[in-house]
Amino acid sequence: MGSFFDDTMQGLLQAVEIENGNLPLAEKRDMPASTFVVYDREQQLIEQMINLRKEQNITQKQLAEITGNKQQAISRIEKQENSPSLQTFCNILSALGYGLVIEKK
Repeated sequence: MGSFFDDTMQGLLQAVEIENGNLPLAEKRDMPASTFVVYDREQQLIEQMINLRKEQNITQKQLAEITGNKQQAISRIEKQENSPSLQTFCNILSALGYGLVIEKK
């Protein structure tokens, strides 16, 4: 089947999970009208990364220079317009003095 069908099915499955309370919603900032998105782990990790950067008083430009990225790429990641690859995310965390750990639940 096509991408449209897959996207529609994914949206319907998410709607059921939202209705059942299994997927929490978060309000998306900087939108002209109230907009809610599924709050997922990726969003939490990126928000933590942003907080670490800001706590260390590092600008997006400085972080980009340290990691070999462009400032625009860091900005898009922080605005969640682009999802970073795992390697890019780990490089950013490393530049901030942190690492990613996998824990058994």
